[in-house]
Amino acid sequence: MVQLLITGGPVIWLLLTFSLMGLTVASYKIWQLFGHFKLNDRAAARAFKLIEEGKKPEALMLINGHPNPSAKVLSRCQQILSNKYLSLQQARDEVYRGARLQAEQLSSHLRILEVIATLAPLLGLLGTVLGMIEAFRAMEAAGEHVNPAILSGGIWQALLTTAAGLIVAIPISILHSWLERCSERQTQAIQNTIEYAFTLHSQTPNPVRSAAKEASEPA
Repeated sequence: MVQLLITGGPVIWLLLTFSLMGLTVASYKIWQLFGHFKLNDRAAARAFKLIEEGKKPEALMLINGHPNPSAKVLSRCQQILSNKYLSLQQARDEVYRGARLQAEQLSSHLRILEVIATLAPLLGLLGTVLGMIEAFRAMEAAGEHVNPAILSGGIWQALLTTAAGLIVAIPISILHSWLERCSERQTQAIQNTIEYAFTLHSQTPNPVRSAAKEASEPA
């Protein structure tokens, strides 16, 4: 392994650095999404069920302080919708502002994985081209006393960087696509949570509006 790193030259070392960086970022994102944010938790769905059953205090107890993005957005929705000084449109704008911040956290650091998956094969190809140039330069310097072993040895050393670039790029690309899809699905879940929360709110009678309507009706 050490001999391969020495043979591959600086391109191999750079690809090794990319691979360590990519695995570190991917590990952090997996912990963030499924450990910190708990994407596999269904707290928001359970809270909606309680709200539909008229158990809003129990629902708020379930989601208040919960790290799941959908549960966090639903808790924020309930707090903002209970503010009688905000119109429905103002409440919606404020909820979506917080949801955008949640979406940015979900997709954070994914661009690093995308860049690594894109650059790794290109670096491998660059190392191969540089290796081939060096092999043919050595062959030219040998003149009439060309040893085929020199050329074949230089070629396999040059191709080593291409293989290393693909080895780095393929798993990083798979991890990036999977994590990006997880982030997109959670962002869609957040949007669905907001829309359903406002739908339930519109179906709930507003005591203040009902009292005002009764007062305005003639006796």
